Amino acid sequence: MAAQQDPAPRVARLTHARRVWAIAAVRGDPIRLSRLHAALEDRVWRGDRLVYCGNLIGVGPDVAGTIREALLFRRAVIARPGFEANDVVFLRGAQEEMLNRLLRIQYAPGPAAAVEALRWMEAHGIGPTLAAYGTTVAEGLRVAARGPVERARWTASITAAIRAAPGHDALLSSLRRAACTVPVDLAGEAPGVLFVASGLNPDRPFEAQGDAFWWDEPGFDRAAAGIPAPEGEEGRLPWGGFARLVRGGCARHDGPRASGWGLTLDAGCGLGGPLVAACLAPTGEVLEVLEA
Repeated sequence: MAAQQDPAPRVARLTHARRVWAIAAVRGDPIRLSRLHAALEDRVWRGDRLVYCGNLIGVGPDVAGTIREALLFRRAVIARPGFEANDVVFLRGAQEEMLNRLLRIQYAPGPAAAVEALRWMEAHGIGPTLAAYGTTVAEGLRVAARGPVERARWTASITAAIRAAPGHDALLSSLRRAACTVPVDLAGEAPGVLFVASGLNPDRPFEAQGDAFWWDEPGFDRAAAGIPAPEGEEGRLPWGGFARLVRGGCARHDGPRASGWGLTLDAGCGLGGPLVAACLAPTGEVLEVLEA
């Protein structure tokens, strides 16, 4: 099933980016996303990149409308002279990962485990996503309490609804785990910017982050504070050699906020708060912040 796969390269390398517009968690609010897109229309220039930092879906009032708005703006941007399809990147967040896991709920070890998993997803905002594809958490709980055949039929109906919605399956199949700029200096590559949905694990190397990019929020805070310098040196160093760490979502919804090497964008969009976007130089300087 295409929506369950991860065929795209896991990390989008934003080579030759002049600037990057990072968009915070939208959480199913197409009205604020449309307002932000209106503000971006004259601000996105040739050489820019756009990164939607995960959690595009879930929680808010209109998941289907949000995806439609994102796809329309992406189409408008890449239709401009000098832009390519990979100049607009969508990251996987916790909401997208929950949908991915829900589509495999038929493999739960038993009804109790399936019900428990779905109740956890309900508490974390998957209900509006299910509504976008013609079903409900209540229906899922009823099916989850039965056997794997019934659960498989239910997830197959969701898969069919995703495929029937123009562009949805392609978007959900193209999600990246993270994105990073690759600025070039006289020495080759200068420190760049890492964009993630919500978190990372500073105790793991970059290539072994796995699902930490959308689950490990405390780890992001630790990474943003830097890592100890080698013995005999003072101060702290940026994690992974990145000049800036940017995340789109945070449970505190207290963005836009800079701390150490970190930048948190989330101001609670989908929960009544504004939608934030930040424009960054490929070496990490914050050039502009927008709220819609």
